[in-house]
Amino acid sequence: MTDPDSTSPAPDPQQPADPQPTDPGRREVLRQGALLTATALGLGGGLTLLTRRPAPAEPAPDPQTAAGRVIRPTGPYDTQEAMTGYRDMTTYNNFYELGLGKDDPARHAGALPTRPWTVVVDGEVKKPVTLDIDTLQSWFPLEDRIYRMRCVEGWSMVMPWFGFPLAALLRRLEPTGAARYVQFTAINAPDKLPGQRPWVLEWPYTEGLRLDEALHPLTLLAVGLEGRSLPAQNGAPLRLVVPWKYGFKGIKAIVRMTLTRTQPQTTWALAAPDEYGFYANVNPAVPHPRWSQATEQRIGESGRRPTLPFNGYGEQVAGLYSGLDLRRNF
Repeated sequence: MTDPDSTSPAPDPQQPADPQPTDPGRREVLRQGALLTATALGLGGGLTLLTRRPAPAEPAPDPQTAAGRVIRPTGPYDTQEAMTGYRDMTTYNNFYELGLGKDDPARHAGALPTRPWTVVVDGEVKKPVTLDIDTLQSWFPLEDRIYRMRCVEGWSMVMPWFGFPLAALLRRLEPTGAARYVQFTAINAPDKLPGQRPWVLEWPYTEGLRLDEALHPLTLLAVGLEGRSLPAQNGAPLRLVVPWKYGFKGIKAIVRMTLTRTQPQTTWALAAPDEYGFYANVNPAVPHPRWSQATEQRIGESGRRPTLPFNGYGEQVAGLYSGLDLRRNF
């Protein structure tokens, strides 16, 4: 999908292989998952350390991309904060297509076919295109970006992506004057993906941005992580990274981008509109209905830290929302 990794509350128990008449409804599944995550993160007080099942082994480096790469914060938007360990980045995340538990995406990563892979860009563009992921990737120089990532569940990481600005792709394909939004669609393969079941979410997973958000230089289409090809559990072969928004906006395994005149519907806003809005800007002053967003648990650290407005990117992006009520438009 994605998350909501970058995503919404994710239940840790194993989901059943097939639906049963006694299964709880979708909202109850989400509620129970949120309670489990909140307990693990100490949002109800007490605990500050995360607990989980033993993680799978760390993926081996990709020799095609890892050799000789040194990841340092060098760009104008990179953070100087310590990066999260690669093992944590690749074994603790939300990707519901691969299961509801935090370590399910890593355990089930082999179920996601990443080649061949076709991406469609259509809608309100002058040059609509359908092309394979390797051709798309060859169009642009790849850039390292070290970004904070804040999950709506109250945990965070610092992640070293590499990819290319979404703006570079959109400008090449020339949005029409009618384009106002970009809708993103993820893979839909319930015959292959163990978590893609109808009682979990409406599939395929969809997300959206306003066109000005999509064109912002911070907005990245990632094809790699820490100098290696993007692992399947993190959304290979192509995912969105929008670091000032909650992680569930970062849709994974993208197969289509459609420019639209009207605001697109998005998966989590459809599933729970009172909890997950279209904008999903990180805002410590607006609590989730079931927990505060004022603090966060940085994975790999003990204790909680204050959450920053716009996840610390306010200087760069606050102007996008001048005059917009960010409590109402959450």
